[in-house]
Parts: sequence; structure tokens; C-alpha cells
Amino acid sequence: MKRFVVIGLGNFGFGIAETLSNEGHDVIVVDSDEEVVDRVAPMVARAAVGDGTDIQTLQRLGATEADVGVISTGDDITASILATMALHDLKVKEVYVKVISRDHARVMQRIGVTETVFPERDTAKALATRLSGTALLNYVRLGEGFSIQEMAVPEKWNGKTLRQLKLRQDYDITVIALHDVLKDKIIPSPDPDSTLKDSDTLLVAGSDEALAKAAKLL
Repeated sequence: MKRFVVIGLGNFGFGIAETLSNEGHDVIVVDSDEEVVDRVAPMVARAAVGDGTDIQTLQRLGATEADVGVISTGDDITASILATMALHDLKVKEVYVKVISRDHARVMQRIGVTETVFPERDTAKALATRLSGTALLNYVRLGEGFSIQEMAVPEKWNGKTLRQLKLRQDYDITVIALHDVLKDKIIPSPDPDSTLKDSDTLLVAGSDEALAKAAKLL
């Protein structure tokens, strides 16, 4: 179990807090809106109405012992900067910040956050990627230029094994799981000598360029 402190309870922050708490983690939340704090309070370990940029407020709630901080202060860039600095002063090792623009992301990266998250942009990219290629069923962006995608088995791969296909050598992609759709069973690290079926889907990881090349096979 980890301790998380979530500053800001918009849709993103609220969803993060609720999910982490449901997974059994110790979650502390801070927001200036009393109504939203009251809504999330039954779901988390501690919830407080207050200023998430104030070090004393964060200390009182136990943020000093937090493993991870998540900052979601909407379009208030100044608040996200000050909250990040407060968490750094409290020695919170990992800090994730929701950003609203590239400039916002650049500023946060300059002051040393672990990662910036741009939910609207990432969701738009995922949907656009799925819509642009019939091979792609699901898409998860892991970093700039790198993702995990679920794709149908191309016709030319049907009946062949992963060892025969040499996907890492020929396409620079890695199969991390196989979904047997007929049995609705996920097989992690599938047997390289098992035969692929047209009813299977593959969960593959690689650069966006390499995955786009594989998607063109359909």
C-alpha cells in the first residue's frame, strides 16, 4: 500500500483519488471546494478543505510521508507550480501534474516533476489513432512516441507462430500478451511456438512508427 496526496478535485483529480482508494491505497485529498471534498471524503483516508499549496496544511494531513503526489489544479498554472514546490519541500519523491498546454508542461518539467499528464490531448490522440487504422482496437500512450496497442491478427500472420514471424527483428515491436477472443482469455507472455488464429488479438508495444507499420498489414 502506498500513500498518495491528491491536490485538486476536478474530474481528473477526483477520478484518480477514487481509483487509488478503491485499489487499497492510503489517499489524502485537498481542495478549496467544500462540496466536492464532502463527496470524496467517504472514499478516501483523509479529505480536507484547504490550500493545496500551503506546506503546513499538507504537513498536517500527512503529506510528508506520501510516496506520490498528484496535482490537478485545473487551469491555475500558478497553483500547480506552488503545489509542486510544496511537495518537493516535503520530500515527496514522485509528483505527477495535470497540464493544460505544452507551455504548462514545459514549466512543470523544468521544476522537476516526475511526469506531466495532458488527459484531453492523450484521449484525443488515442481515439484518432484507433479511428485511423482498422487494425487498432485499443491504444495506450506510455510516453512520447511510444505506446501499447491491441491489434487484430493480420491475415498473413494467421496460422503462424510468433517465433516464425520474428516481429521484434522485422517490425521492431514486442508482443506482451495475446487475447484469445473466443475464450475471452488474456495470455501474458504467450508461447512463441503457439499458432496464431484469426480470432486472436495481440497486445504489442513499440514506437508509434513501428506500430503504424504493423497496422498497415490489415
